[in-house]
Amino acid sequence: MFWLICLRNYSIISSHNTTIMAGKIWEKNVQADQRIEKFTVGRDREMDLCLAKYDVLGSMAHIRMLESVGLLQADELEVLLIVLKEIHQTIEEGIFVIEDDVEDVHSQVELLLTRKLGDVGKKIHSGRSRNDQVLVDLKLFARTELMKITGQVNDLIEALIEQSNRYKHVLLPGYTHLQIAMPSSFGLWFGAYAESLADDLQLLLSAWKITNRNPLGSAAGYGSSFPLNRQMTTDLLGFDSMNYNVVYAQMGRGKMERTVANALASVAATVSKLAFDACMYNSQNFGFIKLPDEFTTGSSIMPHKKNPDVFELTRAKCNKIQSLPQQIMLITNNLPSGYFRDLQIIKEVFIPAFDELKDCLDMTSLMMSRLQVNERILDDSKYDLIFSVETVNKLTLSGVPFRDAYKQVGLDIETGGFNPDKAIRHTHEGSIGNLCNDEILLYKNEIISQFDFEKVKQAIDQLLA
Repeated sequence: MFWLICLRNYSIISSHNTTIMAGKIWEKNVQADQRIEKFTVGRDREMDLCLAKYDVLGSMAHIRMLESVGLLQADELEVLLIVLKEIHQTIEEGIFVIEDDVEDVHSQVELLLTRKLGDVGKKIHSGRSRNDQVLVDLKLFARTELMKITGQVNDLIEALIEQSNRYKHVLLPGYTHLQIAMPSSFGLWFGAYAESLADDLQLLLSAWKITNRNPLGSAAGYGSSFPLNRQMTTDLLGFDSMNYNVVYAQMGRGKMERTVANALASVAATVSKLAFDACMYNSQNFGFIKLPDEFTTGSSIMPHKKNPDVFELTRAKCNKIQSLPQQIMLITNNLPSGYFRDLQIIKEVFIPAFDELKDCLDMTSLMMSRLQVNERILDDSKYDLIFSVETVNKLTLSGVPFRDAYKQVGLDIETGGFNPDKAIRHTHEGSIGNLCNDEILLYKNEIISQFDFEKVKQAIDQLLA
């Protein structure tokens, strides 16, 4: 009941502070020109709404640490945590706002605490800067989004492997230079993209490991004279470790985003290529696959049209995501150590990219699981030539030197005397007859097991308890 008494006392304080107006936490006796404010704040309020709950979590960890080193009293910590949890709840409900005269989410949270608790709310910023606040907010945000992306990539791999196994005996032509080349199969096609995404998981894992390090306590990039316990906030927020050097912690702004962007771009590249294949294979000229009618769109003038718009938009969105590392690199290029306002602009390209990629992964998983496969593609005689290598190999196995067999089959093709041997005898690892899908799944699962998602979840749940 002690905390209830404390909160009641602070509520009395709150009643005398409800007139506290929004403003700049750094303002003294001169107000910034409104034109300057509009230019410098830019889209920060919009972007910061995505960071709001992570700012609250970072503050909860920070004040627990402040209390442990004597910079807050136990009763002050108790009421601060109560109000921060209330703010967190408003964020979850979607009713949290950043007021027009407030620069960013950090200032808004501090303002709400001060309105509610008076001077106690002003103590929350001891030992930190907005610089390390945004650093930890972005890392907590990116960490959460990487968890979601990893789950979606895992789901897409599973869907692709399922289709690969289902259609492993259905052949289709393989191409080089967009010319028919050798026999392939839907087992190979689906499985190839599954394994590509498994490799992409390796990059997501690297991005996760770099992201999952705590910058809190680095302040403006040069530490603090307060006796901060950075290991405590590291543990409370579920980070693997801290960014030890405070200057490097500040230098990580931009580097973390670029590293994550490279991982997202790799996933996007795989999905974009898959989308292109699907668009091409769905066309009447190929006719390899067919999308369910409800997954296509029509034409305003041509009644027969069933367009693969989802895959076309997926291709475009994923190509756009592939530009993200370059955008971040160009924003941060040639900056020395220390903080610069240039870094603010990264949010505008970085934060929206996650939702775009998640949408693409959701759509691709749905489309891949429902598309229909043409099981009689190679009945068309125009594909007979893809079996030329099979015929060469058969002759070679009978004792004809490979180069002589190659020439013989080539001359038969030129004279019209080629009779294809359509029996497929591929048995080696990763071939038509031995897809190694179980091995691909094992490889994928081994990577995913290295993400410590449960540790992070438990830490955040405990922080909010």
